[in-house]
Amino acid sequence: MTDYVQLAQEIKQLGLQSGFADVRVSDVDLSGYEAEYQAWVAAGFHGEMAYMTSHGSKRYRPDELVPGTIRVITARMDYLPADAIKDDWRKRELAHSADTAVISIYARGRDYHKVLRQRLQQLADAIAQKIGPFGYRVFTDSAPVMEVALAQKSGLGWRGKHTLLLTREAGSMFFLGEILVDIPLPVDPPVQDHCGQCQRCIAVCPTQAIVAPYQVDARRCISYLTIELQTSIPLEFRPMIGNRVYGCDDCQLVCPWNKFAQTASVDDFEVRHGLDKQTMLSLFAWSEDEFLRKMEGSPIRRIGHERWLRNLAVGLGNLASKEPQAKGATPVLAALQSRLAHPSEMVREHVQWALDQHTD
Repeated sequence: MTDYVQLAQEIKQLGLQSGFADVRVSDVDLSGYEAEYQAWVAAGFHGEMAYMTSHGSKRYRPDELVPGTIRVITARMDYLPADAIKDDWRKRELAHSADTAVISIYARGRDYHKVLRQRLQQLADAIAQKIGPFGYRVFTDSAPVMEVALAQKSGLGWRGKHTLLLTREAGSMFFLGEILVDIPLPVDPPVQDHCGQCQRCIAVCPTQAIVAPYQVDARRCISYLTIELQTSIPLEFRPMIGNRVYGCDDCQLVCPWNKFAQTASVDDFEVRHGLDKQTMLSLFAWSEDEFLRKMEGSPIRRIGHERWLRNLAVGLGNLASKEPQAKGATPVLAALQSRLAHPSEMVREHVQWALDQHTD
C-alpha cells in the first residue's frame, strides 16, 4: 500500500528540485469562499473580465473542473530578479523618474505562464515516475481556479488585505501554480493571518481600488486598467495612472512583509530589454513589428501594440502635468503628434487626450 504521508513529503522535495520555493497540499472544499466570490461578481467588481463568470461553479469546485480531483498540490515560485535586492529595492521601485515607463516587476522577464506550466509538468512527471500513471491537470492563472483560496487553504500563506497571498518568509513577490490530482494525500493546515492593523496597501493605492480590506474593485485597479481592459481607459483614472504603463506594484511595495521577498531560483525572470528603466518615449516609438519581436515570450505581448500605445499615451500625457518643466517639451509633443493618425481610434483618442494635457 502507498504511504501517502511519505509520498507528500517526497512531492514537496521534488517541487523544490523543480524550482519552486514551497509546495503544499489542499483539499477541494472551497465552499467557504463561494458566497464571497459570488458577491464580488454581483457587485460588478470583475469589470470586463467575463472569464470570471463563464465557468459557473467550476471555479470554486475543482472536482467539477477536473472530475476525479480530490487534492490540489499548490506551489509558489519567487520571481524577483537576482540583483533586485542589492539595495532598498522597494524604495527604488517607488521612486522612478517621471519619464520612466513603469512596468510591473513580474512582467519584465519571461512569461510566467510558460515557466510555471513547464515546471508543474516536470513535477507531475516526477510523481508519475514514483507511483505510476495518475489523474492530474496543471494550472497557473490560466483556468477557473481560485488560486489564492487554494494556496491559503494549503498553508502556503495568508490572503493579504490587497487580496494577494502573503508569507512571512517571502512576502508576496511570487507566482502560484496548482496540480489537481486524484491522489489521497494528507492536507496541510492553513497559517495565521499576520496583517494585523496594517493598512498601508489600502492607503497607497493611487485609484483607491482596495475598497475594503480583502476586497478589490478591479475596475479601479491600475493592473486591470492597463492589462485587462480592452477599451478606453476611463478619463477619471488617467491622471492617477501616472507613468505606470503595464501593471502596478504599489500595494506590494509598501507591504512590510516584502522586505523578506526572495529572488527567483530560475533565470527566466531576469529583466529583458531593459524594461526596468526604459523611458516612455523610447517604448512609444516601437513599431508594431518591433513590439511583437521584442515582447516575444513576454506576458506583455498579449495586450497587443494598440493597448501598449494607449497606456503609453496616458503616461506621456501625465508627464507634463506631473513635471511642469516638461510642459511643451518638443520630444514628447513630437512623439504624440506622430501617432495622431494611427489607424486605431482608441490610440488616436488617448493621444489627443495626452496632447491636451500639454496645453499651457
